[in-house]
Parts: sequence; C-alpha cells; structure tokens
Amino acid sequence: MARYDLKILNRIAFSVVSRHRTLMNVFDKAPIVDKEAFVAPSASVIGNVQIGRGSSIWYGCVLRGLVLCGDVNTVSVGSGTNIQDNSLVHVAKSNLSGKVPPTIIGDNVTIGHSAVLHGCTVEDEAFIGMGATLLDGVVVEKHALVAAGALVRQNTRIPSGEIWGGNPAKFLRKLKSKEIDFIPVSAENYSNLAKAHAAENAKPLNAIEFEKVLRKRYAAKDEEYDSMLGIVRETPPELKLPNKNESKPNVL
Repeated sequence: MARYDLKILNRIAFSVVSRHRTLMNVFDKAPIVDKEAFVAPSASVIGNVQIGRGSSIWYGCVLRGLVLCGDVNTVSVGSGTNIQDNSLVHVAKSNLSGKVPPTIIGDNVTIGHSAVLHGCTVEDEAFIGMGATLLDGVVVEKHALVAAGALVRQNTRIPSGEIWGGNPAKFLRKLKSKEIDFIPVSAENYSNLAKAHAAENAKPLNAIEFEKVLRKRYAAKDEEYDSMLGIVRETPPELKLPNKNESKPNVL
C-alpha cells in the first residue's frame, strides 16, 4: 500500500507518493519493534527482526531477517542499542560450515556507521566501529571493541576487554578502564538523541512548515554581526519567553 504525503508549495498542494516501508513483513514474519524504540523513516526493517526497548535504528540502515523457502533465521536487537546510519544487519541461509547462525545483538551496544553484521553475535556493551564487517559465526564478547574498518573473519571470537582491528582483524591491545566505561555512555547518548529525532519525525506537516517560516524570518545572528549592519531584530511573540524581571508598562 503506497504512502501519501501532502506538501504545500507556493499555495499549491502536491501529493507525494512513497512506496518505501520502514517495517515490512515477509510472508507471515513481521518485525517486532518495542514502542519505545526509534526506527528512522529511511531505515528498512524486514521480516523476522526483533528490536528491544530504547534501541535506535538510524537513517539508511537495513535489518533483514531470513524467510525463504521454509528457512527462517532471526535478527535480534536488545535494549538501549544503537545501529548507526547505513549499517547492514543480515543472517545467513547457508555457509561452508553448514551452520546458519542468527544475528544476535545484545543490550547497550554501539554499532558505528556503515558497519556490516552477518550471522554473528555481539554481546552486551560491546562496541563496533564505523565500517567494520563481522562475518558468520563471529562472537564479540561483552566490553570488547572492533576497530573502524576491521574485517573479522568467520568464527572468530573477540574476548572481553580487547581491541581488534585490521584486515583480517587481529588483537591490537587491551582496553583501558575509561574506554570500557565509555561504551554504555555512548549507548545512552544515542538513546537520548533518538528521542529528539523521534519527536521531530512525529510532528505533523503543518507544524514543520510553520517552524520553517519562523526560522527563516527570525534567523538569529550574533549581536556584533547585527550592529555592523545596523540591524535591530525583534523576537516574534510565538518564540518569546516570559521574563519574570520585566516590569509592566505604565498605563496612562
């Protein structure tokens, strides 16, 4: 079923048709997404996928569970996890080992932009860097970190407290305690950011257009810039906050 959005341009209404579906079932398998999770409108969550509370799936991501010819495999994302823009999460139908592992991502995990996860397990509070690739059977233990751009080969296990990087990925060093402490902080930061994006995406079209007009008309400049141009700017009543110290005008 096509989605229809109405946009107003120069007082002319246009109907914009989009066939993109953020959540899409395959046969009888539909994504299960917690009501407090954020899935960006340009992301695609397809088939047998589960996303937990407070997790965020960012713009351009694809999470696709397998439902094909009787084969079913799952993508599972825990709570408080962020999968950043343009990342791909998929599962295997078959491989040389004969095993077809699901993709399991735990709680409070950070997965950087453009990462690829395929038939692997990422435990709670692990960190996957931007552009990293995890192949079938990989296990990243709790408090482990995969460096940006790393290629982790099949069936590799990355122990807790270690950084692995390179192509193919190898042990680089032990994580410092402050680096381990930052992993849940990163996840919390993205959870908070997701709330702001969810609120913005939930705004009706008329509210968005009204805010655009206000920003364009009353774009703030610093005082020095304004004084150089001799500009005096007045804040519109809609954007003015009450000033408790402001005295009431005298009535003659």
